Parts: sequence; structure tokens; C-alpha cells
Amino acid sequence: MYRRFFKRLIDFLLSLLGTILLSPVLAALAVWVKCSSPGPVLFKQKRVGRGKTYFQIYKFRSMRSDTPKDMPTHLLENPEAFITPAGRFLRRTSLDELPQLFNILKGEMSVVGPRPALWNQDDLVAERDKYGANGCVPGLTGYAQVHGRDELPIPEKARLDGYYAQNLSFWLDVKIFFRTIGSVLHHDGVVEGRQKE
Repeated sequence: MYRRFFKRLIDFLLSLLGTILLSPVLAALAVWVKCSSPGPVLFKQKRVGRGKTYFQIYKFRSMRSDTPKDMPTHLLENPEAFITPAGRFLRRTSLDELPQLFNILKGEMSVVGPRPALWNQDDLVAERDKYGANGCVPGLTGYAQVHGRDELPIPEKARLDGYYAQNLSFWLDVKIFFRTIGSVLHHDGVVEGRQKE
């Protein structure tokens, strides 16, 4: 019942409330992004949704407009060369993710679920298939996010996403939600740039 009905209802109510309460913050950040560097306020990117369908994810633009597209930031050789002054703060605080409230309102995302893979991350999508994680609505935060985030190798990330898919419940979502707050405050698991094997 929770998976089929109440989770979507809670997502809708939380994202609607969040959008209303945070509208002054969203507006202020939009102005800052626009004034800090040339380019659009929002960054849109093709991501993998539930059932391996595609949707456009929204973020505040934190990088220059000439940044290589469709490449995870942790794979860039020198991400600092592309991150804007406003973007550095947005990324450290995860405030660049706030526009995903609109993705949640639309039903493309959930508050909690596996983070949506890039459309070209075939290795991650294939690994998630092994655990049934592609059947979940992707989330603003997730079980893998609070267990290492960017530091996790793809097989481990997929395994954690699979654990979430198999054990999805209201209380697991609540636990992940509150652990996310701590992770964001401590900048846990944030990795910028290509990592050595």
C-alpha cells in the first residue's frame, strides 16, 4: 500500500510544501546563478527514470555552459576549471538539487529512491537490473547516497540501490531522509573530478 499509493502522495505533498516554503530561496539562488556567469539558470539533463524510461532532470546550473555534456562530474579531469563561483557553494551545500522539487511534483522522481543515472551510464543501469532497482522511481536522495555517494564503485552503488528496492518502506524512507540531512551538512561522499583506480 505504501509503495503503490502513500509514497507518491507523501512525495507530492512534501514537494509542494517545499516549493512554497522555499520559493524565496529558489528565487534568490536563480538570480545569483544568472548573475554569476553567462548561461541559463537551470541545467537540464537526460536521466533514466522508473522502468528505464527517460526524463529531464532539473538543477541549478553550477558549471560553465561549455562544460562537456553528459559526463558525471567525478569523471572530469579538472572540474574546478568548469565550476562557477556560485556553483561551488551550490554543490557543497547540495542546493543545486533544489529544482528537482519540480521533478518530484511531476511524478518523475521521489524524495527517496535510487539517484537517477545518466542516460549513457549503461554500466550502472545494467548493474541495477541485477537487483531490480530500475523498477523504483529515482530519488532526490537514496540509500546509496547516505552510504558513500560519489565514493562508491558502481557495483556497490547498484547493490545498495537493490537493497533499497527490496526493502522499500515508510520507515526506511524516513531513516534515509534524516541521514541525508547529516550527510549534506558534513559534505559526506562528495567527490569532484576523476579519481585514480
